[in-house]
Amino acid sequence: MLASFAEELKRYGPDVSSSVPISREAAQAYCRRLARTHYENFTVASCLVPRGLRQHFYNIYAYCRWSDDLADEVPDASHSEALLDWWESLLDDCYAGRARHPVFVALQDTIDTFAIPDRPLRDLLVAFRQDQRTTIYETFDDLLGYCRNSANPVGHLVLYLGRSFDDTNAAYSDSICTGLQLANFWQDVARDWDIGRVYLPRSDCQRFGYDDAMFARRETNDAFRELMRFQVDRAERWLRDGHPLI
Repeated sequence: MLASFAEELKRYGPDVSSSVPISREAAQAYCRRLARTHYENFTVASCLVPRGLRQHFYNIYAYCRWSDDLADEVPDASHSEALLDWWESLLDDCYAGRARHPVFVALQDTIDTFAIPDRPLRDLLVAFRQDQRTTIYETFDDLLGYCRNSANPVGHLVLYLGRSFDDTNAAYSDSICTGLQLANFWQDVARDWDIGRVYLPRSDCQRFGYDDAMFARRETNDAFRELMRFQVDRAERWLRDGHPLI
């Protein structure tokens, strides 16, 4: 577990009781800090985001960041799932108007302002739980099922922030988010292998003649290059299908 996230759990985890909720201003400051200081580059800090929306993007990011860390930075899968259950119970409290954790105190304002339903927020947790149970995907359709929960809900949340959510925009957004998720998988093939995850569909690997032994040796042979060319082209098609939204 990352030392920084371990500290966050000590301060705001399930073992901490809080009879007095944090103020909204302090909660918003917490989400801003989380977004601005995390090791990943988060585009919410970009000047392209309207100033009036930035805090709401920070709040959404903080929810996603905590959810992701509960899934990825906790070494024991059963403990991770228990923490994700706790996190979803806090989401329940948030929608019931009983938010106390700083992320949810800030997020409650965003939910109320933009009338965001709980579905996309819960779908993300479905994907994070799946990470604890599924490490290999047999088919591309299986992988798309994962993307529907791991990537597409983020696009829906952004549409709500832009007050532009409808079925047509959601479909275009799903194409973009799925394409981005696939591109992320393909750039992290080696890293994911090292942590025991393979997102390249097994049926595609078999089709191109690239087996686990080659993976383990990190062979970049013709089979691997053809496999990756196929996957990159596939991701690009998903991105292009969502272009009308841009």
